[in-house]
This record gives sequence, C-alpha cells and structure tokens, in this order.
Amino acid sequence: MKISESDTRSKYIDPKLKESSWEENHIIREYSFTTWRIWLWGKRWKQKYADYVLTYKWVKLAIVEAKKFDLAPTEGLEQVKEYWKILNLRFVYSSNGKEIYEFDLSTWKGDFIQNYPTPEELYNKTFSEINHTKEKLLQEPFYLSDKKPRYYQEIAIQKTMEAIWDGKKRILLTLATWTWKTVIAFQTVYKIFQSRWSLDGIWVRRPRILFLADRNILVDQAMNTFNPLEKDIIKINWQEIKKRWWKVPTNANVFFAIYQALVWWVDEDNQNETLEAYYNRCDSDFFDAIIIDECHRWWAREDWNWAEILKYFDSAVHIWLTATPKRDDNVDTYKYFGNPIYEYSLKNWIDDWFLTPFKIKRIKLNIDELVLNSWDKVISWEIKKDVYYIKDMEREIIIDERSDIIAQTILQQINKMDKTIIFCVDQEHALRIRDSINKYKQVSDPDYCVRVTSNEWLIWRAYLERFQDNDKDIPVILTSSQMLTTWVDALNVRNIVLVRNIWSIVEYKQIVWRWTRLFEWKDYFTIYDFVGPTNEFRDELWDGWPEE
Repeated sequence: MKISESDTRSKYIDPKLKESSWEENHIIREYSFTTWRIWLWGKRWKQKYADYVLTYKWVKLAIVEAKKFDLAPTEGLEQVKEYWKILNLRFVYSSNGKEIYEFDLSTWKGDFIQNYPTPEELYNKTFSEINHTKEKLLQEPFYLSDKKPRYYQEIAIQKTMEAIWDGKKRILLTLATWTWKTVIAFQTVYKIFQSRWSLDGIWVRRPRILFLADRNILVDQAMNTFNPLEKDIIKINWQEIKKRWWKVPTNANVFFAIYQALVWWVDEDNQNETLEAYYNRCDSDFFDAIIIDECHRWWAREDWNWAEILKYFDSAVHIWLTATPKRDDNVDTYKYFGNPIYEYSLKNWIDDWFLTPFKIKRIKLNIDELVLNSWDKVISWEIKKDVYYIKDMEREIIIDERSDIIAQTILQQINKMDKTIIFCVDQEHALRIRDSINKYKQVSDPDYCVRVTSNEWLIWRAYLERFQDNDKDIPVILTSSQMLTTWVDALNVRNIVLVRNIWSIVEYKQIVWRWTRLFEWKDYFTIYDFVGPTNEFRDELWDGWPEE
C-alpha cells in the first residue's frame, strides 16, 4: 500500500516530533518564504516553502523535509539544503516517517538519528555559548502587525542582535533596494528597546537611538514605520532646536534627523555667521546606537562631513543600512564599517520572486560620434575639438537632431501607454527630450510627456503623484535628471531610458533598480540604454542576469 506524503506527515512525522516535546506552538507548517515567481509572458512558478520549520524561544532553528513513506529519507535533500541556506538555519532534517536524517551546516556533515532533539537540546546545539544578555536580545519577539517581517529581514535582525551581544561596534547590512530596510531598522530598535539593552547593561535603562539620513523624506518615511513607538520618538530639526533655546532635544529615546540638522548652525544675530556644531551640545556617550541610512552617498561629497558626527558619538553602536555592495567608488565607507554581517542582493530578491525580472536593450545611434567639418554650422559656443564622442553629448555639444532621433527611437520601442522614465544629462536636456517626444508622440493629451525637475518645483510634485497613481494613465512619460534617482516609488514603471552618462556603479544602481517593484501583469521591465552603463557596470553577482 502506498502512503502519501500528507499521510506520512500526520501518521509518522508528527507523532515522532511530539515524542521529542515539539508542541504545535513550536512548529510552523508549510512555511512559505517567497511569492509566486513571475517569468516573462505571464508564466509563474510556485512559491518556495519548507514542510516544517521548528522554532523555540521565538527563534527559527531547523527545517524538516517530509518525503513519502516509500521514498528514501534523503530524497530531495539538495533542494531542502538550498532552502536551509536561504533561511540561514544550522540544522535540516529529512524523514520518510521510518528514518530521520540530520544535516549540520556548521560541520557540513549528516547522519541518521533515532529521534529528533528536544526544543531545548536543539536550541543549545544552535547557540552553544549564550548568556543572559544574548538570550534576552535574541528572544525578544518582533512587534506583531499585519505585515510580518520576511525571512531575510528576520535573518538581518537576528544577525544584528548577535553582533550587538558580541560587542561589535560597527555593523553593516547590505540589502537590495525595496527590501524595506526601515522595517529591519524598526524591528531591531523595537527588540533592543523592549529588552532594555543599553551600553550601560541590560535592564538598566531603555536605549537612546539616533536614526540618521541625508534627506527629510527618508527620515519622514522611517518615522511612519516607527509609529508603534511614537510616544518615545522625536525629530531633531532647526525648529525643534530653536524652540529649546538652541539646545538639542534629549527628552526621547528614538531620535530622527538629517545629518545637516546636526552639523552646523548659523548665529543669525551675528553678521559674521558664526558656525558651531549642534551635535557637540550632546554628551558624546548620549546615544547607545546610531542607525545610518544609505550613507554611501555622503562619502561622495567632500563638503559633507557626516563622518564627524559618527566620530563624536564613537562609543555608540553604528549600524549602516545600504542597498549598494562594496565597489571601487564606495570602498572608504566599507573600510569604516567592515564587511557586511548579512547581504541580500538584487539577484536574491528577484530569485526569491519578490521583484520583477528585467531586460536590457542597448541602442547605438549613428550620431553618437560627431566629426566636425568646415561646412558645419555652429549656432552658439565655440569649437574646442574636431571629434565629439557620446560622453560629450549634451555637455560640450548639443545637437537638436540627436534629441529627435532619441525621441523617435523611444516611441518606436515602447508601448505607447507604458509608464516610462527618461534620465537625462541635466534639466535643459530633459526639456529638449520632452519637446522632442511631444513632437513625435501619437497621443494627443498635453500631459502625455512632462518634465519633472527642480526648475518646475511648483508643479512637478503634482505630475509625479499622478504618474505614481496606478489608476491614472497620464502622464505616461517623465523626463528628469537627478530628481528621480532615489526615494521615488512608482510600481507600474515598465521602461527606464538612460540617455545620460553615469559615472559610478553606485549611481547606476540607485537609478535603475528602483523600478523592479511588482505590479499586476508586470512580467518584466526594460532598460533602454543609449549611453552604455549597462555594459560598463555589469554586476551579475549582485544584480543577476537580464531575461532573454
């Protein structure tokens, strides 16, 4: 008689787990940790899930893979080992109901065992050295809401807890764009806040934590995520400092600030504009932890001395959250923080089916290189060289015909109502591309293609909000330069067009990979590359391969 896998679970595996004191509240059945995979042309693959996940003291400890009664217990072990590595667990068990096979990640060895270890035994095997402080940080439950942390967020949080209890002062987490790093920051803060961890010791007092970013919109978004702690949070800005007679507020536990609000102040009564650092008005050991959001951008600006804040609060634990892996142009930041304790790449993100795959179309024009002749007519400026290359276009030389060709090519390539963003060299270039699109477009609506740049600050936000609204078709195409590089969220973007040179891999990743968000019937999105960064900044290890 053949026994199905479901019967094997209920009649043999479940009783065996119960014999080893595994109660129902310790077992997660059919633990799904991905969504349905989206492939090109609407094809979808099933979710990844583990038959059982064993938990104890709020910590996931092991996977149990169930096989049919008449199959070998190690049948399919390679697949479950893949899941086990993804979930960052030490132990995996595979059973057909008759035999139990145990595999240990720490030794890379496996063997058959008679019985499952008890919850306490498995916990002690996983954490061989653990003290009260470590256990308190580890066991503090997540804040429960309708949005449970995804598996990679749980891993990042647990590894942060482990790093804190090991006394690590510089903690780096590298996770791809749209992995909701603010959720990781909130749950980390919530756990250490509830456990009353501080540099003074466990249970002495609640910690004081500073969340630092370089843009107000990032701080405001993070504060929304921290709403469950709203009674204990405060935003440090010029208005708050001024109403406290130029003192930094200290009557909270979780503080939010852009670094500019802490670096300098101007004495308005002094015509010489005396400068002084606000952060100096706090004791250097005031904060227990500082969470830094995307600080790789700060190293790139010599006049931005955010690092002085970190040096001043050197005794605090510094936790850096970034979407950018270590590369040549951010090596200094990684030198400060060291190697990441956890990485979750864009490739992982797409392979786990949380983001949309991408395609790349590289386009070369017959006007990407211009050799000037004596009969060429120059309307303005002066000739500085005989040959102009693609890197010179729109900077050293402007050719109206090239904008027209780019616009015509874009309109030929895309579906006319697919949301599209065109990244241009500067605001004037964005204006020329917009005008060329409007010259050749087939849709008569006046707002079919609009420019979103700081020059039109009175109206660009209204355009952007309509573009982001998935129930609105117009505007369809946005032209921009720097405005849409970061922080903008638009789910239904189908095309990214690059018509400006990009000088660093960090900038490239920030521009391109923000548009991988899932949306109904969005099987992929396309990068149209007119200038070459998709070749220059190929990064298959982090980004994965484009779809065929």
